[in-house]
Amino acid sequence: MTVIKNIIVRKISDSRGDETVEVDVHTSNGFGRAAVPSGASKGAFEAKSIPVADAISKAKSVVIPRLIGLDVGEQKNIDNTLHEIDGTKDFSNIGGNLSIGISMAVAKAAASSSGVPLCQYINVSSNSLPFPLGNVIGGGVHAKGSIDIQEILVIPTGARNIEDAIFANAEAYKQVKKLLNKREIVCGKGDEGAWAPSISNEEALTIASEATEDVSDSVGFDMRVAIDIAATELWKDGRYVYSDVKLSTEEQIQYVSELIDRYNLYYVEDPLEENDFEGFAELTKQVRCMICGDDLFATNPTRIQQGIDTGAVNTVLIKPNQIGTVTGTYEAVKLANDNGYHCVMSHRSGETTDDTIAHLAVALDIPIIKTGITGGERIAKLNELIRIEGDLKDPRMAIIK
Repeated sequence: MTVIKNIIVRKISDSRGDETVEVDVHTSNGFGRAAVPSGASKGAFEAKSIPVADAISKAKSVVIPRLIGLDVGEQKNIDNTLHEIDGTKDFSNIGGNLSIGISMAVAKAAASSSGVPLCQYINVSSNSLPFPLGNVIGGGVHAKGSIDIQEILVIPTGARNIEDAIFANAEAYKQVKKLLNKREIVCGKGDEGAWAPSISNEEALTIASEATEDVSDSVGFDMRVAIDIAATELWKDGRYVYSDVKLSTEEQIQYVSELIDRYNLYYVEDPLEENDFEGFAELTKQVRCMICGDDLFATNPTRIQQGIDTGAVNTVLIKPNQIGTVTGTYEAVKLANDNGYHCVMSHRSGETTDDTIAHLAVALDIPIIKTGITGGERIAKLNELIRIEGDLKDPRMAIIK
């Protein structure tokens, strides 16, 4: 009843109009579909994507024949089989884009065969909803010509339910635009739908801070500002190269620390380049803030263990397509949690309307989900969280210690 009868792999479009992979998995009484995102700023240590045409070809010739007849209820076995077929450490043979598409579709087919939502299939006792972390001002490789910092985000830390949280972020997004208009700053949007004004990093942070204060007063609960610096993209010839200054590692740590203090930042992602475990550790020791590694870890348990050993951060970003399987995602989260780290589930800049990460965030009790604020590919995850909240027996917002 739960053995794989058929797998279909096709080419679809992502939110940037680029080609990506979508996978359908059929059992006798279940069906799972998953579409694969892609990032603009990719860490050197994440699973390697291959061209979509090559992924489809390899799926038909070497992958699907090995998976037909396997049981979707045995996720780890299927994910191990994908690794065995690939034969590399980073899925550079069959492609991490193909492997994560199949792995997620298998999990959804298993849930469908069992007649329950994916989050409840993975964890029947799950009942906590993650706080949404949404991008209001974009820059870096997501919005050329805008600010140097890749993302300025907001998070409704005082929200009492997911619906209030999602719409508070939406109000902050609108308020940022009002404040830009008030200053007569004309701008477009970046890859993730955030506003992309040609202003300084500091002015952008000031506007985001003012917007969160305005919305917080209106909704009656706290909101905070967060940033993703994506510092690897700034790292050139031993310096962090901003539009107006070049900083050494020591100066970058001091600069980020000052930003945290000045703007009461709740969360800082990738403040240093992806190999500087020691620099991350120094910053983490100096500040009271969530310091998160994305490119530093690439959702890879080996890299996460290195971060644990060096005390590099207190938070790990989780992107399933960086590690290539649902099992690998679970193992990364478990390792982080077992060592007292927070996790943040994340979308990618090139997204689809797939909602798998909403379910994974709830199932794995991840307290924050970073998935944008506007755009069909972003609200697909947010609206699914609202539906999930309605399905849970005793829903509550996650606890961030």
